[in-house]
Amino acid sequence: MLKSKFTFLLVSLVLLVTGCAKRGTITGGAKDTIPPVLINSSPKNFSTDFKGDFIKITFDEYIKIKDLNKQLIISPPMKNAPYIVPMGSASKFISIKINDTLQPNTTYSFNFGQSITDNNEGNPFSQFKYVFSTGSYIDSLKLGGKIKDALSKKTDNFVNIQLYEAATFNDSTIYKEQPRYVTNSLDSLTTFALENLKEGQYYLIALKDENKDYKYNPKTDKIAFHNKPIVIPNDTLFRLDLFKEKLPFKASRPSQASANRLVMGYEGTHKNVALKIRNKDAEIPFVITKLPKADSLQLWIPKIKTDSLQIEVAGEQFSKTFTTKLKEMKTTDTLSLKAKQSGSIAFRENFTIEAATPLVKIDASKIRITKKDSAAVAFTAKYKEFEQELVFDFKKEESEKYKVLLLPGALKDFYDKENDTLSYTLNTKKLSDFGNLKITLENVDRFPILVELLDAKENVMESQYSEKETVLYFDVIEPRQYTLRIIYDDDKNKEWTSGNFLEKRQPEEVIYFPKEIDVRANWDVEQPFILSK
Repeated sequence: MLKSKFTFLLVSLVLLVTGCAKRGTITGGAKDTIPPVLINSSPKNFSTDFKGDFIKITFDEYIKIKDLNKQLIISPPMKNAPYIVPMGSASKFISIKINDTLQPNTTYSFNFGQSITDNNEGNPFSQFKYVFSTGSYIDSLKLGGKIKDALSKKTDNFVNIQLYEAATFNDSTIYKEQPRYVTNSLDSLTTFALENLKEGQYYLIALKDENKDYKYNPKTDKIAFHNKPIVIPNDTLFRLDLFKEKLPFKASRPSQASANRLVMGYEGTHKNVALKIRNKDAEIPFVITKLPKADSLQLWIPKIKTDSLQIEVAGEQFSKTFTTKLKEMKTTDTLSLKAKQSGSIAFRENFTIEAATPLVKIDASKIRITKKDSAAVAFTAKYKEFEQELVFDFKKEESEKYKVLLLPGALKDFYDKENDTLSYTLNTKKLSDFGNLKITLENVDRFPILVELLDAKENVMESQYSEKETVLYFDVIEPRQYTLRIIYDDDKNKEWTSGNFLEKRQPEEVIYFPKEIDVRANWDVEQPFILSK
């Protein structure tokens, strides 16, 4: 009897505990969304007459520091980076050991950006700044503005905005010296604010500083600059347009790519560059073309037997003679032809054939273009030597089939090789499969202008050049979302021209329509565009 009662009590107790467990399941509570809180710092934030080399900052919870090399901005910059802990491990404090000689009567700021987060949830202590002065007061003046890319709609992140004292500034300063003050746009901002500045005159520069040394390297960095010195205090909001300078022409030693072709890398622009190729004292003929998808030139040479060639290269501010040794190579470039379009062709497209070797002769009498009823189609053929492209222009009708026929001998290349019979078939769609776009421009400041339609990757899909027209028609274009861009072509070279710091020349002005333009099949879209800076 006693045993039965004991068993009953034991089972009841188990059931009671199980029921309690079901009702009281632990959930962990609400998610922590509160960033760390600063408790104190030693010396205190915004201290004056700073003499030491050690700073300790204490928080109310364990914190971590991440991406410090990107996020931390010290202004003025220090030549020797301070030693900062913790780096990755959790702690309730940050210690800063200064490894540089501090300038007298100078306000320093440490902007940690988004680098300080709590240990558990990663909540950032956003834009925390520790400020001190080696003098008797904290400099408190500010300068603000906006940065943007000069050509692209998207602006780079992590852009430095730098101030240099005007009294010691010259054209070489930004290449050799660090700025007096600096801030950074970090990973999301296009506006900037330089703070804790001293009264005076300064030059304003922005750098997409790839080397992170606060110095301008034209090979890797983008730059923006204000032409004149700025007086601080100043309430003006300045706009800086970032651009990549076009480097001066510079060639590298040509290398042998095949038995009949050399490749020569270069910087800058190849335009107006003169070349000569000599075999000992004899000058030999050659053809220059562009190596696709590379800043290199292809030098097509005759098939000759020699140990070496001398290549004389002369461009603006560059002149050099290279000697390239030649060796026996089995690989020889030969004539082959490939059509860019296959199957279908758009109404605004020109049929294009790419040649593997340079063409020197085109016999139009051996080329035919016919429709599906065998009727002949009038055409013009133009060879673009630098691109090695043969371009056919002819009127296209909807729902039509075209046959392009090249008879033997229609084309001859640099090595006297001719084509065999080539035949290409092209189809057109209905006009209703395309859309039409009318753009009406208002407040055009000056002419000429380039009007460009871009795709989502900012590739130029269509363009027009206008010397006076403000109403432009883009008829029979592919249905898609377009970005509209206007370029003021001030140098009239029919392309966007970048700026140059040493020449104090700003890039050509670019204005984007603020929204994408939706062009749909069988639609007529009319889009007014009021241009404003």
